[in-house]
Amino acid sequence: MSATDLQPSKLGTKEHWDNVYEEELRNFEEFGDEGEIWFGEDSVDKMVNWAVQNVPPKYDLSILEVGSGNGALLFALAGAGYTADTLLGIDYSEGAVGLASSIAKSRNREGIRFHRCDFLNDNPPMLTGRHTVDGGAWDLILDKGTFDAVALMQKDDQGKAPVDSYPIRVATLLKPGGHFLITSCNFTEAELQEKFMTPATGLHYHSRIQHQTFTFGGKSGSICSSVAFVKPTAT
Repeated sequence: MSATDLQPSKLGTKEHWDNVYEEELRNFEEFGDEGEIWFGEDSVDKMVNWAVQNVPPKYDLSILEVGSGNGALLFALAGAGYTADTLLGIDYSEGAVGLASSIAKSRNREGIRFHRCDFLNDNPPMLTGRHTVDGGAWDLILDKGTFDAVALMQKDDQGKAPVDSYPIRVATLLKPGGHFLITSCNFTEAELQEKFMTPATGLHYHSRIQHQTFTFGGKSGSICSSVAFVKPTAT
């Protein structure tokens, strides 16, 4: 489904996610429930395996998750050998940041930073000791469902859809040679390639993650799609 086919929804509002994460934070404080893992644990495992194979742990990496929620993906990366000082999660919901930070403390992962940031309008903070390369700051940017939510936002007063500015934000923040890995349940692989591989972004297709397929009415498909893109190095 293309972004133009999606209708605005409460899932595209900050108010909705503030309410969700305020409740999940209360549940964690009272019962130790860490909350929902968006797209399930299998999607997290697959994204971590892709990262290990294509952007393996190094001391000087910079990895950003956009819309980090309860931090499940970054905690999984830490468990796979990525050091805390290479990881940053951002979310525009203060409740999400509070939940992820509380979970990090309970897991002795307090070195992983979570920061409230509106990705479309604000630059994420730099990791300590890191520098930009040709304006880009990140070796790997991750998205698990955030692009889907942005696609459900209302258009602005000028009639522009916020989702249209998302790909260029990703491309701008990536270092040359950096990767962007996205998992979506609203967009097919072909639609993600169409959205992110444009003259404006300059991103190239890198690879895909295979998910379980199903067949209905003679057609096959996946519950979600995962595609990786790379920002070319300067020639």
